[in-house]
Amino acid sequence: MRHIVLAVTALIASATAFAQVGEISVSGGASRFSGGSPGTVDAASTSAKIAVKGGFRLDMRLTLNTYRFFGHEVGYGYSRTTYKTPDDVAVPTHQGYYDFLVYATPEGAKVRPFGAGGVQFSSFFPPGTSAYYGNQTTKFGINYGGGIKVKVSPMMGIRFDVRQYNTGHPFEFANRSGRLLQTAITGGVSINF
Repeated sequence: MRHIVLAVTALIASATAFAQVGEISVSGGASRFSGGSPGTVDAASTSAKIAVKGGFRLDMRLTLNTYRFFGHEVGYGYSRTTYKTPDDVAVPTHQGYYDFLVYATPEGAKVRPFGAGGVQFSSFFPPGTSAYYGNQTTKFGINYGGGIKVKVSPMMGIRFDVRQYNTGHPFEFANRSGRLLQTAITGGVSINF
């Protein structure tokens, strides 16, 4: 984990040195899960299948635009996830991510559609555990998507994002298959600097 923090810090420091303009944003919305199967309650293939349900999502992002059409973004996301096992079990999910951004319009434009792609880690916290004790299950993956940013004043903006996070299933349930896909749809505000 310390290596990840050092790598992200180095990335931010190097990107900041060449940044023309940046923004800090906070967004909220919803996340939905699909893809593969998280498994079954026990090893018998006829036992109850586990389902993953989405919920609300909160994102905080730091964007540094280093060239007219390109930028870098680091962020933190929190999702309220529910595993149906057959009872509903709340499993908070914390994500840290980096994305490379490609804009359709140059820096300074009022409306900027963009595409994004990068890497992330997702930490899943089973019931009764806390981020302070390190009991989470962490999986690494890729993410991709896009959105649109609109300047409403020189210092303020709004943004809308759609991202998909592709990662392994977090828990050691029997009969797991495929990858866990989380689709996040968010909207929010940004402060430009």
